[in-house]
Parts: sequence; structure tokens; C-alpha cells
Amino acid sequence: MAFHEVRFPTKLSFGSVGGPERRTEIVTLANGFEERNTPWAEARRRYDAGVSLRSLDDIGELIAFFEARQGQLHAFRWKDWTDYKSCSVSGAPAYTDQVIGIGDEVLRGFQLVKTYASGGHAQVRRITKPVAGTVRIGLQGDELAEGVHFTVDVETGVVTFASPPAVGETVTAGFEFDVPVRFDSDAIQVSVASFQAGDVPNVPVVEVRL
Repeated sequence: MAFHEVRFPTKLSFGSVGGPERRTEIVTLANGFEERNTPWAEARRRYDAGVSLRSLDDIGELIAFFEARQGQLHAFRWKDWTDYKSCSVSGAPAYTDQVIGIGDEVLRGFQLVKTYASGGHAQVRRITKPVAGTVRIGLQGDELAEGVHFTVDVETGVVTFASPPAVGETVTAGFEFDVPVRFDSDAIQVSVASFQAGDVPNVPVVEVRL
């Protein structure tokens, strides 16, 4: 299995249905109380690209993309139109959006992350597929220059500084990102007659761990 650094056509992902999925194990005790646990540290996202198909040309583009990935074999990039920025979807990424680390004068590499906070609790998500040219990095409130002060690996989401940040210096980031996914089926079944009548195919896509 390989990862193809190619994005699923955005015009086909726009309008798709999907989002984060959690796995919670619940045991109900004899006294009626529950014990809840999860084996997943992070959510896994699922989507259905079929609902966004609007023409037979879309079907042709989907099949070409599906064949090039050999069905479920090779993973690829996916733009989640509801969550693809370090800030709100309606905003513009700023270098102060997310705290991604604290300097210690040794560490030069920092993983991009996005923090989801609500009600005094937070969940940190690793971002492994940033979009090239969108990553902005700050250090102690000052924006740095890519290629001069840092580089970004768009295949892993790791930011590497030319020299390690000093002890206690806050590293921040803003960016756009894709979700690493694969097709969740080795078959795409389409009937031209039913498609023209409004019956769209099911095209499941699921996030992969990297």
C-alpha cells in the first residue's frame, strides 16, 4: 500500500456527507450505572462522495480517480469542506491560530496540530497533510519566513526550524490541510438510467492513520 500525494477532485468532494467518527465501548452495570471507554485516541472521519456527483462527466472523473488508486489499495488526500483550516472555515489562517509546541533549545521539528476546545476540555488532532503554500509559522508572536527560518514537510506535517527555538518560546501555526483517506469499497456501481433519475451511487471514503 502507498499514499498518493494527490487530492480527490474538490468539485466532487464539495457537497459530500461525512465527518468525525468515534468508537466508545459502553458497559452497563447491574446497578444501572455505565462504564465508558474508548480504544481510539483520535477520531476517524468518514465521507460519502456519491451525493456530490451531479453529471455523467463527474462519474467519469470519479472512475478515473478510483482506477488510478486501484480501489482501496492506495490512499489519497481529501478536502473536508467543513474542516480544512487551522481557524474557522469562514476565516483566513493566521500564524497565531494554533500552538504547536514550546521551545527547549534542542528540538527543531514540530508536528502541526489542531486543537478542538469546548467547555474546558480539548482534543488535539495531528495534522499530517498540510496544503503546500498555506503554512504560516510564528515564534513568540512574530511571524517567520518559510525557506529562511523554517521548512514544512507537506507529506508529514512536520515543521523544521533552521535553529531550535529558545527555552520557553511558543511556536504557533496557521494552515490549510487535507485528510488522508482511502476508498472504503473496491467497487463503484453506477446505472446511467438511475443516475439521471436522481439515484446517486454510494462512494464511501474513510480516513487512514499515518
